[in-house]
Amino acid sequence: MEHAQGADPAGSAGDAAEVLDRPLPEGVRRKVVALVSDAFGGLTVAELPAQLRQYARFTPTRRAKFAGNAMAAALESDPLFRQRIGERLREAQPELAGALEAGSPPAAADPVDVAAAAYVLRPVGWVKLVAAAGEEAQRADAERADEAAQQELERLREELTQAREHTKSETERLRTELETARKEVDILHRKLRSALSDVKRGDAALRRTGAEIDSIKAAAAAHVTSAESESRRLKSRLGEAEAAAEAGRRAVREGRSMEDMRVRLLLDTVLDAAQGLRRELALPPATLRPADTVDAVEPGRMTPKDIAARALSDTDPALLDQLLALPQAHLVVDGYNVTKTGYPQMPLDKQRLRLLGGLSMLAAQTGAEVTCVFDGAELAAPVLLAPPRGVRVLFSKAGVTADEVIRQLVRAEPPGRPVVVVSTDREVADGVAKAGARPVASVLLLKRLSRV
Repeated sequence: MEHAQGADPAGSAGDAAEVLDRPLPEGVRRKVVALVSDAFGGLTVAELPAQLRQYARFTPTRRAKFAGNAMAAALESDPLFRQRIGERLREAQPELAGALEAGSPPAAADPVDVAAAAYVLRPVGWVKLVAAAGEEAQRADAERADEAAQQELERLREELTQAREHTKSETERLRTELETARKEVDILHRKLRSALSDVKRGDAALRRTGAEIDSIKAAAAAHVTSAESESRRLKSRLGEAEAAAEAGRRAVREGRSMEDMRVRLLLDTVLDAAQGLRRELALPPATLRPADTVDAVEPGRMTPKDIAARALSDTDPALLDQLLALPQAHLVVDGYNVTKTGYPQMPLDKQRLRLLGGLSMLAAQTGAEVTCVFDGAELAAPVLLAPPRGVRVLFSKAGVTADEVIRQLVRAEPPGRPVVVVSTDREVADGVAKAGARPVASVLLLKRLSRV
């Protein structure tokens, strides 16, 4: 330690006076990093620069690999760290360190080792030692490169000689194989010409066979087409026969069902009418005798003038109540005819809802069957409507008017059933009247609904 302290001022002075004018040669730098890594383990953590303390527990090899740049930078910028590394170097290599500080480096020593030790210890003239070591290392590298180039050249010459010999023998072999291949090609050519001749004869035979096959296929196709045509004709006639038979059976079933329904409904109507008439007139058991049929005026009976005075007007809502009170009465309403008479300023959907609400209450009060028909031609899209209780709601199909649907409804009823049709359309009123229905004006229904 005394030797190190005695040399430090000289080293400091030399460091201050001498500065490298070029980077360390790569070989010298690697050696410096190795020296610092070896001496690294002899220092405590407190003696290390802050940036190197994280590598204190690394092995020398791992430290040199991961902290080489950091150690080189600290050695260059931290004189105290460099002094401590120099002390460890003096302890490890006292002869080399003493020779460098004495100014006489050993001649037999490796110039790279000398330059690395001089870079760490910084004796007088250390820059020249480092530069000389770099030049020596470059000369050694150049010599090694020349020697490697000579060896590579010799190797390439040997390979070229071997390649030439191999090429010569390979050429002779290829010539022999080429002659053999030529002979084989001549043989193959002769075989090919023979095969082509056979192929031509086969093609001619194949064309003849193909022509025969085509004629057979054409004949078969004609037979198949004829058979398919006959099969389609028979299937068509069979389908027509089946459809006709099914239509006949359906007509018989529907006719019987429709007539049964109409007769049953008419019977219910007659029975209900008889019972209602008996209740209305409070008829006692039949007491009529032949003498009672003689036309005469009895005291206290109503005259025809009295009966005419009790008749209701065509616009009196009570008339509608009387009609709906008939047994099995069926009220058919021309929907838009009524709504456009009573509240035309409202949108169509609001018109429908208002009318159907009133009809539902009227059906509940009278017990009559109620059907309301709207013209479907005035709709831009199908109507999503939940019919109210007691009211059947119908829309005419495309191309069919609501008037035609109303006439179909009237014709579907059996003769004798009371059917009331609400519409101010004169054509509709006349048509349903001919079919046996009782037409009434739309204003009559509107007045009746206003009381609901």
